Amino acid sequence: MLWPAMTKPEIARRIAREKQLLAVDAADQLDRTVNQIVLSLRKGQAAHLPGLGTITPGKRWTLREEKP
Repeated sequence: MLWPAMTKPEIARRIAREKQLLAVDAADQLDRTVNQIVLSLRKGQAAHLPGLGTITPGKRWTLREEKP
């Protein structure tokens, strides 16, 4: 499955709109989430993304999509 590319500000605006937050607060939450995912992968741990799948560490990080 391919998703259209979105920039960080676009993602933050969408989160802000859906969660009724300020865009800067949504951007901070996005930053924390991405940093946590990267830290987990660097430690060799998988990162589960609800509704999307699981990113597994390795030479190349891979996303295993959740089945509907």
